Amino acid sequence: MNGVIPDPSDPIRDDDALSRLKLAQALDRAIYAIAWERAWPNLARLLTVVGLFLVVSWAGLWLALPFLARAIGLVVFAGIAIAVLFPLIRFRWPSREEALGRLDRGSGIRHRPATTLTDTLTSQDPIAKVLWQAQRERTLASLKRIRAGLPQPRLALHDPWALRGLVMVMLVATFFAAGDERAMRLGAAFDWNGVLAPTNVRVDAWVTPPLYTGKPPVILSAANKEAAALPASGPLAVPAGSTLIVRSSGGSLDVVVSGGLKEVAPADATPKGTNEKHFTISGNGTAHVRAPSGQPQWAFAATPDQPPTITLAKDPERQARGALQLSYKIEDDYGVTGAEAQIGLRAADVGKDGAKEGDSKVAARPLFPPPQFPLVLPNARTRNGVGQTVKDLSEDPYAGADVTLTLTAKDEAGNEARSEPFNMRLPERLFTNSLARALIEQRRILALDANKNSDVYAALDALMIAPELFTPDAGCYLGLRSLALQLEAARTDDAMRDVVASMWAFAVTIEDDGVAGSVNAALRGAQDALKRALERGASEDEIRVLTQKLREAMAGKVRDLARRAEQNPLGPRQPFPAEVQLILDKSVELRQKTQNATPEQLEELAKQQDALRDQLQAYRKSANNRAKTGNDGANQSTRDRKCGS
Repeated sequence: MNGVIPDPSDPIRDDDALSRLKLAQALDRAIYAIAWERAWPNLARLLTVVGLFLVVSWAGLWLALPFLARAIGLVVFAGIAIAVLFPLIRFRWPSREEALGRLDRGSGIRHRPATTLTDTLTSQDPIAKVLWQAQRERTLASLKRIRAGLPQPRLALHDPWALRGLVMVMLVATFFAAGDERAMRLGAAFDWNGVLAPTNVRVDAWVTPPLYTGKPPVILSAANKEAAALPASGPLAVPAGSTLIVRSSGGSLDVVVSGGLKEVAPADATPKGTNEKHFTISGNGTAHVRAPSGQPQWAFAATPDQPPTITLAKDPERQARGALQLSYKIEDDYGVTGAEAQIGLRAADVGKDGAKEGDSKVAARPLFPPPQFPLVLPNARTRNGVGQTVKDLSEDPYAGADVTLTLTAKDEAGNEARSEPFNMRLPERLFTNSLARALIEQRRILALDANKNSDVYAALDALMIAPELFTPDAGCYLGLRSLALQLEAARTDDAMRDVVASMWAFAVTIEDDGVAGSVNAALRGAQDALKRALERGASEDEIRVLTQKLREAMAGKVRDLARRAEQNPLGPRQPFPAEVQLILDKSVELRQKTQNATPEQLEELAKQQDALRDQLQAYRKSANNRAKTGNDGANQSTRDRKCGS
């Protein structure tokens, strides 16, 4: 017998083929198991060294060491790795006999069954062949119990202190502790920049706060690598948005930042012969100058810019001429740079015209945006103060409407604050003429909702009923007629805005009686000019000239009042009588009902409209009879009244 496996091509019995295949597979597994047992202890030592290197890296040790120490540490780890791999030089691949011996031991059967199956018979004796065949059959019967078994590298003999387990625990802990800086901390071990840096390199670093804070720069380091005195209790507090500037006078410059620090391009050219880097500090973070070596690591705590606050110091007040006076209190950590008043219609008023419950109404469509105007600041950069602004909105289409007032304030950093909404009625110009008041009211209705143009047209049409009694002046009647035709022809928002402007001009003309309008305009202009001069701190000579112009305008107003008193000795104009006002209101209501009425309803509404006209004619006859019984002077004065007076 010899130790050579027979060639599978040799003529053998069929029942031996399966047993021989199982034996070959078991032999391969035994070879691999022996090889693993020989190599794994050395590989485990190498993996332990690699794990320890990762632990040291993720713990941030390389960031705290100078460049030379990093190089030395990396060389030490490389030497340890080579040392633990040195025994692999003696590694040899398991032989076939060693694998067969493992199979014999793994089967638990005496007389080496695996080795026996590989033996061959060289004798040609018939008796020997019979004995050989009987012996093979017994061996094949026990082949099912032949196995290579699992590898047993026995690491406990090579690492009795279980240091591999300790390294594994630290590896998991530092993996989560490093977070997003794992790659950066690992790469720091291979960064040797600055190991051969010249000794005469100067590094300067400082933090420049934003200009609006008014704070001076903070010096971090000076010449000869001397670090400035930083707070020992924690990171250096700087305003958010500050700029870290690091400058070196020789050699390369390498700065590593983390957290809320981000590198930006320098705004100005760097001095010749220097390297400079700029970083914006938007949040907490650190910065470390790795090259040249020997610089400390700086930690920063970014202090965010707090938003300003603005509140009403007292309720808004109406001035004598209808202007709006606002008093407000402003506070900010670094100073407010701008404030504004924003006015909008109340939510309840807007909702009344909107389709909230699925009805047929449409949302209101204002022709003009709500008024907005800047607020006067107590000083250029107000940190804490009370300001006051007077704004004349009496001519604005929103004048007299129920609105919500909101004050806003902004600082240099872009933070914006809003005050609590304040519900109020916007001041308006007071009109004593009843027709002018009616026009202004319809003007406001049209300006705040273009969808109500038909209602405004009905109101203008109602104001033209019985012109010989209520608008005896031909100019007033023609003006109303022109407004009604202009509104009827308006098909776009721009055209309706022109109607709004015409209604205001006509109402002012009626109120001021033409000549008085220029007098009032001159007085109003003189007052505004003097007010603006006082606000901007004009010279005494300019104030004196503007004051004289104001006196002259006031004198003209007094003369105009005296002239009007002589022309109208009966006193101020009176509004429409209550009976006439009731008839006008009913007429407007009937015209609104005709918009969606059926033919039968239109006939009934027409009859009601005729009845209202009859009532107006009867009232006219009664007024004429009363006028005849009065004196001629009073009667003549009554006929001369103009435009609803």
